[in-house]
Amino acid sequence: MSQLIFNPEHLLIHSFANEPAVNPEHLSPEWLRQRFARQRIWTPESTDEHVLANNLDFRPASVLIPIVIRDHGLTILLTQRAANLNHHAGQISFPGGRVEKLDSNPVETALREAEEEVGLERQHVSILGTLPDYKTGTGYQVTPVVSLVQPPFHLKADPGEVASIFEVPLAFLMDGKNHQRRAYALPDGSGERVFYAMPYQKHFIWGATAGMLRNLFHMIRA
Repeated sequence: MSQLIFNPEHLLIHSFANEPAVNPEHLSPEWLRQRFARQRIWTPESTDEHVLANNLDFRPASVLIPIVIRDHGLTILLTQRAANLNHHAGQISFPGGRVEKLDSNPVETALREAEEEVGLERQHVSILGTLPDYKTGTGYQVTPVVSLVQPPFHLKADPGEVASIFEVPLAFLMDGKNHQRRAYALPDGSGERVFYAMPYQKHFIWGATAGMLRNLFHMIRA
């Protein structure tokens, strides 16, 4: 989401999504591999975030959604972006960035960016597939690349882009009762915007990251 003049954490909760949680049996590497191999019809999350881009030409980008295989259950690896960045500073995000000329496809972009931002070497990454593109208020058309990540691996954050790296249980993120809707009034008086948030411990996951997680949620439940 574009940078706003308020702290989204301070906004009141508008409502909860409240869909049932994903069946725990479906949160396994084997089931996820089968799910991505056998596509089913499902409806992506409806969002109007792209209107904040003010008719910008959307630039192609890609993110890696790294699902880490842990002994205690699957987790999703996320980052907190550095505070000095021009877009989405300090927000929670997936490793990723703009498509470069040498990138042959969105998967290559996601793998390259993950290596550059957090030091995740691609030999640990197994690609499952992609989710529908997500248009952000900052003018990017983002392809989410979903993957399984096999430990052990060593991470090292690029301090110019990433302030911290952490993991959230996939079961928490795939439970509709943890999906909040929060709303804010646009400063020009043109209306209201509603966005998803998934607060976890000290981390406030919201905006485009939460929107892409909602699409993963819909896709798994289909």
